[in-house]
Amino acid sequence: MPAFDLPPTELERYRPDIEEPADFDAFWRSTLKEAGQADPLVSVRPVETGLRLTRTWDVTFRGFAGDPVRAWFSKPAESRELLPAVVEFAGYGRGRGLPHERLTWVNAGYAHLLMDNRGQGDQYGCGGDTPDPHTGAPGGPGPAVRGLLAPEDYHYRRLITDAVRAVAAVRELPGVDRARTVAAGNSQGGGLALAVAGLVPDLAALLVTAPLLCGIRRALDLTDAGPYGEIAACLSVHRGAEHAAYRTLSYVEGVSFARRAQAPAHFGVGLRDTVCPPSGAYAAFNRYAELTGTDPRKELHAYPFNGHEGGDAVQVRRQLGWLSVVLAAGGDDRRGSS
Repeated sequence: MPAFDLPPTELERYRPDIEEPADFDAFWRSTLKEAGQADPLVSVRPVETGLRLTRTWDVTFRGFAGDPVRAWFSKPAESRELLPAVVEFAGYGRGRGLPHERLTWVNAGYAHLLMDNRGQGDQYGCGGDTPDPHTGAPGGPGPAVRGLLAPEDYHYRRLITDAVRAVAAVRELPGVDRARTVAAGNSQGGGLALAVAGLVPDLAALLVTAPLLCGIRRALDLTDAGPYGEIAACLSVHRGAEHAAYRTLSYVEGVSFARRAQAPAHFGVGLRDTVCPPSGAYAAFNRYAELTGTDPRKELHAYPFNGHEGGDAVQVRRQLGWLSVVLAAGGDDRRGSS
């Protein structure tokens, strides 16, 4: 697929106006206050994986409405020191899978929490273990349209709350340095990580590639692929519901979360990405931290001939090097070049 979004020179300075609801901050403050009334952890059980160099636990924590959310927690088997923790969020339609599937961060010496996606896990990978009991609202069967017509009912209100609670949960786990907690993800996972960065003010770093939920209105005009196509299909049936849907989507807009973030941030984007158009990632990057009065270190790597896979393993290699520098510098590296 040839490049279809804005030219690179325009993307680099792309700073669109975003329609934010007046109660955006109050909405999320209320949602997270309700979810945070109980301790995050429910259970932590060691599991046998057959991996001699990695220890893994099956974690259950309280997410939205106190619902139990599953996760895999892993760390190097011989570690005795407090470790930075990478909280990773999975892509659209994927669950947490099996604990030996994602070992990059553990092999790099980090503690690693992989959150399950409630009500997802049936589209690819090895499945998930977290149901979503709040699926009765109108909208459609796919996660992107469940409860689409009201922000209080929307699937991503629940999933973003789970993501914030995952950070609270990992900070209670043994061997984790609470001050060095990182949010990471690609695609839907990138959108969740970005939301966490906007809602958790003391996050140590953010790693995001090809984020979903960024520049949503423009993405709906550009592509029928993936989750955005599900939203368009829903609105083709619910004719005249656009205003309600756009209002709901404005509460989960990644650019709004980016404006409120302040952690050092590392972005990656494929310029031929038809699933999550690159203008969304650039909008989030270019408006990152503008409401916080901070100037955090941030950088973006663009891959002109890549699509939704972004830089793939090359991008991960860049993330590993960048994160090592940022965490080693700690508070002295809050500012940096873009």
